[in-house]
Amino acid sequence: MPRIMVVDDDSAILKLISVILTRAGHEVRTTHQPLEALDLLQVFTPDLLISDVVMPYMTGLEFLERVRTHEKLNNLPFVLLSSHAERDDVRRGMNLGADDYLPKPFTPQDLLTAVDARLRRAGLTRQGESAMSARGLGTAQVVWQGAPVSWVSRKALELFFYLLEHKEVTSWEAAEALWPEKDEARASSLFHTTLHRLRRSLSNEAVVSTNRRYALAADLRADYDVHRFELLAAQAEQGALGLEELRELTSMYGHFLPGADSPWVDDVRARLEQKQFSVLGLAAGAASAAGRAKDAALFHQRALAIDPMSESDWQGLTRTLDALGDPRARLAAQREAWWAMDLN
Repeated sequence: MPRIMVVDDDSAILKLISVILTRAGHEVRTTHQPLEALDLLQVFTPDLLISDVVMPYMTGLEFLERVRTHEKLNNLPFVLLSSHAERDDVRRGMNLGADDYLPKPFTPQDLLTAVDARLRRAGLTRQGESAMSARGLGTAQVVWQGAPVSWVSRKALELFFYLLEHKEVTSWEAAEALWPEKDEARASSLFHTTLHRLRRSLSNEAVVSTNRRYALAADLRADYDVHRFELLAAQAEQGALGLEELRELTSMYGHFLPGADSPWVDDVRARLEQKQFSVLGLAAGAASAAGRAKDAALFHQRALAIDPMSESDWQGLTRTLDALGDPRARLAAQREAWWAMDLN
C-alpha cells in the first residue's frame, strides 16, 4: 500500500485529498504545517509527498528545500499544488527538485492521475485494474481485475478471507476453522471442495500449496481494508493521528464478514471491536482537548455501544453532555442508555 503525506494549511483540501487517496487504496497522512511535517518525516517515510505552495510560516517551496537536504528524502517524489502559484514558482519548484505540479482546483481524477504517474515512475503502483481489493468491514466483497468477484459459494469467499487473515495454513487448520462441527474426514472433504470453488472463482493459481500448507498467491497483492484499519489504529495508539484522522478512522469500522458465523470470524470481530473501542476513546479525548464537546459525546456514546460497562466513557459522556447543557447528562450520570435518541 503506497504511503502518501499531504501538507496544506486548508483543512477542506486536506480532507478532500485524504478521502480521494484513501478510497483509492493509499495510506494517507496529513498535516497543516510544514514544520510539523518535517518532524513527522523523522518517523514516517512516505512514498510520495504532496504539498501546497502558499502556506504561512513556511512556503511549500521552502519546505521542499528542507526536504531535499535530507539524504534519505532526496529522491522522494514530490508534487506541488496551489491556486496562486505563478510560472516562476513552478519553475523554481522544479529547479528545487519537485516532480510535478497540480493546480487548484483539481478533480479527483486529476489528483489520481498525477499520483499514479509519480508512483509508477518510482516503481510503485496504485491499486489498478489488475490489482485486488478485499473488503471485509461492513460488507464482504472482493474486486479483482476491475470487477467484483462472482463467488461459486459463500464458503469459498470465507476461505479466501481466512487465508487473508492467516497467511499460510494447513488443510486441517482451515477445515477446523470453517467447519468446526464436522468430523475430521468430512471437514477435510469440505475444505478441498471449497478450495476448488475458490480457485474457480478466481483462478487455478490463486492459492498455492507448499509442504501441505496453503496460501494466497503472492502476486494477488490484495489491498485488505482490515489490515489498513489495524495499521491506522496502531498509528492512532502511538499518538500519530489528529482528530479529523481519528474521526475518519472510526468511520472505517464495520461488522466483519456479515452473514458468516464461523468461530474464527467471531474472533476477528472481537479483535476489531476492541481496536475500534480504543480508537473511539482516543477520538473522544482528542475532541475534548479541542473543545469539541459534541463530538466527544458522540464518540463516548459509540464506545458505550460496544462496551456498556465502560465507566470512563460514562463519565466522559456525562461530563461532555453537561458542558453542552444537554439534559441527557442526568441519564448518563445514572448510567441509562437511551441510544434511540440522537445527539445530533
